[in-house]
Formats: sequence, C-alpha cells, structure tokens
Amino acid sequence: MRDNEIKFPDMPYQRPDLDAVKELYRDHIRRLREARTYDEAREVFLSFDREDEAVSTQSTLAMIRHGIDTKDAFYDGEVSFWDGAGPELDEYGQEWNKALLESPFRPQFEAEFGSLMFTDTEIALRTFSPENIPLMQKENELVTAYSKLIASAQIEFEGKTYTHSQLTPFKVDPDDTRRLGAWKAQGRWFKENQAELDRIYDELVRLRDQMGKNLGYENYIPLGYDRMGRNCYGKEEVERFREAVRKYLVPVADAIYRRQAERLHVSYPLSFADEALSFRSGNPKPQGTADDILAAGRKFYSQLSPETKEFFDTMLDRQLMDVLSTEGKAGGGYCANINDYKVPFIFANFNGTQGDVEVVTHEAGHAFAYWMNRDRIPSGYAWPGMEACEVHSMSMEFMAWPWAEDFFGEDARKFRYSHLAAAITFIPYGTLVDHFQHEVYEHPDMTPWERHETWKRLLGVYQPWLRLDGDIPFYAEGEGWQRQGHIYQSPFYYIDYCLAQTVSLEFWAMLQDDRKNAWEHYMAYTRQGGSRTFTDLLKNANLDSPFDEATLRSVCEKAARWLEEYDLTGIE
Repeated sequence: MRDNEIKFPDMPYQRPDLDAVKELYRDHIRRLREARTYDEAREVFLSFDREDEAVSTQSTLAMIRHGIDTKDAFYDGEVSFWDGAGPELDEYGQEWNKALLESPFRPQFEAEFGSLMFTDTEIALRTFSPENIPLMQKENELVTAYSKLIASAQIEFEGKTYTHSQLTPFKVDPDDTRRLGAWKAQGRWFKENQAELDRIYDELVRLRDQMGKNLGYENYIPLGYDRMGRNCYGKEEVERFREAVRKYLVPVADAIYRRQAERLHVSYPLSFADEALSFRSGNPKPQGTADDILAAGRKFYSQLSPETKEFFDTMLDRQLMDVLSTEGKAGGGYCANINDYKVPFIFANFNGTQGDVEVVTHEAGHAFAYWMNRDRIPSGYAWPGMEACEVHSMSMEFMAWPWAEDFFGEDARKFRYSHLAAAITFIPYGTLVDHFQHEVYEHPDMTPWERHETWKRLLGVYQPWLRLDGDIPFYAEGEGWQRQGHIYQSPFYYIDYCLAQTVSLEFWAMLQDDRKNAWEHYMAYTRQGGSRTFTDLLKNANLDSPFDEATLRSVCEKAARWLEEYDLTGIE
C-alpha cells in the first residue's frame, strides 16, 4: 500500500532507538559544519528535515493513540518514553540550529527558503539550556498527569456516570434544574480533585519560573513568548490588545448577555449555568448522528471548492478523524500532522452539541491549511505561528454558514445567531485567560488560594455578566480556570485564539458583502503556509491586523449591529 493510500489505523508505530537517533542528528550536524559548497549543505539540510519528520511521525502516532484510549498500557508507556526523549532530542535540535545559523551558506539558504526560518531558529535557541532538560522532562510528566486526571473523570449525575465531554449536553439542557444539576455535578468533581489540580499547577509554575531564570530572565514570561515562537509582537502589543478588548468587546458582550437574560426570563447578572443557555427552547443542536454530521461536512467541503473537496474526502476515506466521545479518551479536540504520510489528523469528542459541527469546521480548518502546505520545504513552513493557525480554523467556521441547514435543520437560525454571539463573547474570556497567566508568572510564589482569588478578581473585569453567588462553589470561588487545559499544557497560547477570532470576524464581515471575495482572501492567506510572520501573512492577504485598535472596533460594531437586528421571531 502506498503512503498516499494508507489509513490511520494501519500506520505502523515503532519506538525509535534513542541512541541511534542522537547519532543520526550528530552526523547531520557534523556534515553541515563540514560542507564545502552550498549544494553539500543543502543536501544535508533536506536530509535532516526528512529524518526529523520521521521521528516526529512516531511521536505523533503515540500521542494520538494514547489520547484515543488513555487506558491502553502500551501507548501509555510510549507517551512516557516521549515525555523523556523529547527534551533530550531538543538538545540536538538546538545544536543543529546553531550549525545552521553559523553556516557560511546562510545567504544562499535565505535566498532559496526565505529568512524566516533563521528568525525562528534564533528564537528557538533562546528557549533552550541543557540545565533545563530535567525540568522539561518533569514538565511533560506533569502535563500528562493533568490530561490523564481529566480523562479519568467519572462524574455521577442522575444515577449514571459520565466523562466531562459526555456531561456537556446536560450543561446546556433547557430545563433549569437539570442544567444547574449538571454544572454542580461537574463542579463537585473538580472540588474533589482540587488538591491534585493545585499541586500539578503549582509545580508547573515553579518549574517554568526556574526555566526562565536558568536562561537569565526575571521570570517565565519572556521564555513563554519565545516557546510560542512569537516573531512579530510581544508583551506590550498583547497588553494593548487586552486594553482594547476591555474598551470595545466587554460592553458589547455584556449587552448580548443582558438580552439573553431577558430571553431566558432570568435575573442579571447570570449564573454560570444560565450563561450556557442561549435560548429558552434550548441551544442549537446538530441533526442526526455523528455520521450524519460528517456527511454534511463532506457536502460542505465538496461544494466550497475543489481543494476542500479533495481534502475532506481524504480525511474520511483514510480514517483521519476520531471524533466519538468514549470512556478513557482524553478530553478536548485538536488537529495534528503526521509528517511521513503528509496528512493531518483530527481528534475530537462529539457529544451532541453544536460543538460537534464546529469540530468539522474548526479543526478541519486547521487540517485544510496543513493539507494545502503539506509539501513545503522546510517542513516547518507548513504551519505558521499558533495565532496565525487559529485564523484558518475560526474563519472556516463562518464559511460554513450557508450549509447551516444541513448541519442543524430547523435550528440553523439559532445557530447563526449563537455562533456570532459566541465569537464576540469568547474574546473577553480568552483575554481573561491570558491576563491571568501573566499575573501568575509575574508572581510565581502565589499560593493556590491567591491564584483563585486572582481569577475571581479578573472575572469581574472581563466577564461582569457572571454572578458569583456560591451556587456552584468551584466557579464562584475562582477555581474555574482549572478546567481550561491550555493553562496547564500551553502557557500563553490562549491569546492566540483571541487575535485569530478578531481576524475571523473580519472574514465574517466580508462574507456578508461578497462570499467569493472572502474566499479569495481566505485562500490568499492560507496558501502562504508558515512562510511569513503573522502580521505579514495578514498584510500579504490584504487583511487588517488585530493589533490595530480600529480593526477590533470596526468588526465589533458590525457584529453588534447584526445581532441587534437579527430576526429571532418564533424562536423562544
């Protein structure tokens, strides 16, 4: 079977010989340093890229298969192996980076492959010190422990037992008593596991703070930005964006929730359980089974463009998605790339809510972007930075609006309203997550209680529509951040969603005027892969920057006006 036909379950996994991989890397580093001509150096460069992709493929297969069943003893052992091996291989990766930066053929490399890879390499070098290897290994262990703890949840509710994902439909049930009961049940689980969640995060913060200090920084924040690969903006730009969110987005989001309280006939500020319910008759639900949703997805992508048709047919035909929520499966959803086979993979947890449809659009937006750039050299150019990647996914969600009836049937009108409202109201929450993390890493010696108090204080700034009345102690006491896995797993990632959501709202505004023009801009953005910085990708596709206050103000005003004027007649 050719690599371009093999299905995901048939992709072979084999743990590599770590010593052999290290020797292979050493050999490439030596050959690059000894190269006498650009052709020699280029050959070594391309060979290293291929070999590194092969190692990455095995690591990715182990991660995905462990996530599908965290109880699988074999892949549990393999993830433990990679938790330790990854930081060790990072040391060789950094030696390679040094050799590349010091190469006398850098001008020729830049002429052929662009200068961005050298900019990113310089940033990557700043993130590493051999002194941090044991800390990075421990960090991996702690992140895995958090993921396994969340995946192990057995939440008692109405006489049955559920995982977090399986409980989600009850958390948006239109019956007030049942919905509140589900929120309380989940809150109890977190309370019961609070000591362990506090311990894991406390260790992570202190470890990361020490990593930053080992590299000469005052705290973890500069290292965190470098680990995110930020190459065109920094802490100051993010702070200005947060200020603009407080100025423009929070009032609009507050108005959305005031209207929601009126629709639900509940008091304002809202309880956490009431915030989750958009309509008294219930939130929009996808129609049909998981297979029906995927079939609707096939129709959407088939009709959107020839490129998206080929892409999504491949995803389905080669079983490159695992979307059902099952016992022992890790929570959340993501897109990964399996380098040796030049394909993406989508991991998700369908649970009967509108989020199932958003997986088929959001995660598939990531996957399509990789698909369009899967043959780029070097392979790192297949993806831009994280904030740029989220533009692909969040904007693809809006591209799917004309097919909403296929996904939601009679709930399509509900979906369009709630989807746009959620895009607006998400940004203050995502900005809260970012602000919280900055305060945590600026004050790494905070006690767990002080972190909870910090979250509670910032809730009042970014989400003033929420009532902290003690009805659900886990949330009311400022502990709700512990369900946000990114805070544990990927520090400072969350603001990327907010920046990207701003750009996606720019696409939404274009779609209201001219769908063909919007798609042309989307493809102009996507086809660049990771060959440019985030701000240059936007500029090259004639899109505005989210760091420009006028961008946030403009999309906010247009979306707010649309929501206010949208006809909800007949919808309770």
